[in-house]
Amino acid sequence: MRWTYTLTHLVHRTPGVGSLTRRVVQMVRNRRFKGSATYWDSTYRTGGNSGPGSYGRLAEFKAEVLNGFVERNAVKTVIELGCGDGAQLARARYPGYVGVDVSPSAIALCQERFAGDPSKQFFLLGATDGYAGAHDLVLSLDVIFHLIEDAAFDRYMRDLFALADRYVIIYASNVDRAPMGHVRHRRFTDWIEANATAWIQIDFIKNRYPFDPRRRDDTSYADFHVFGRRKPI
Repeated sequence: MRWTYTLTHLVHRTPGVGSLTRRVVQMVRNRRFKGSATYWDSTYRTGGNSGPGSYGRLAEFKAEVLNGFVERNAVKTVIELGCGDGAQLARARYPGYVGVDVSPSAIALCQERFAGDPSKQFFLLGATDGYAGAHDLVLSLDVIFHLIEDAAFDRYMRDLFALADRYVIIYASNVDRAPMGHVRHRRFTDWIEANATAWIQIDFIKNRYPFDPRRRDDTSYADFHVFGRRKPI
């Protein structure tokens, strides 16, 4: 995994490298991909991390938006589905936090990293005895475009809204594109309109650093989409 990541970056940064090399890199990625859960647990278990979106200026931008939202709306309880290695969380200011992930290795990393912080808890996806119930805010940050399988995407979206009491914030792209390796961009707002009719989008915050192919490590396809419950008629 490490060498394919390095080769990909070399391809994008070396003048004169053609599309054939890019296709070879993608073929290797596709051959190694064995499912979303397996892919991410292998990533964390072998020393990988949550990716460039959880570091540097992108992480700072996300923390600025989320910390401000939590403070302005008096949010007390936050649950994140797809907490990863906790790098983004290290910048957060949440009164109470629950992190959930499909990867046992990611959960172990977070439990070790935040062992001295009683305001934070971490659970493996499916261990609902630990995190069931309604939370003020549910977060999905850089997760949806890593859910390749349709069934995994549908379950994930249902969990997002089932766990939310007041707000859901999704940070992701919102376009449909064919899967490539461990990435599949989806127009998730279509799913929400069809399946989460009690919710309405109340805000949209465009990424301060929109995707630039020349700066792949500190730009992103993702924007913030904020949802709240519809008011009773």
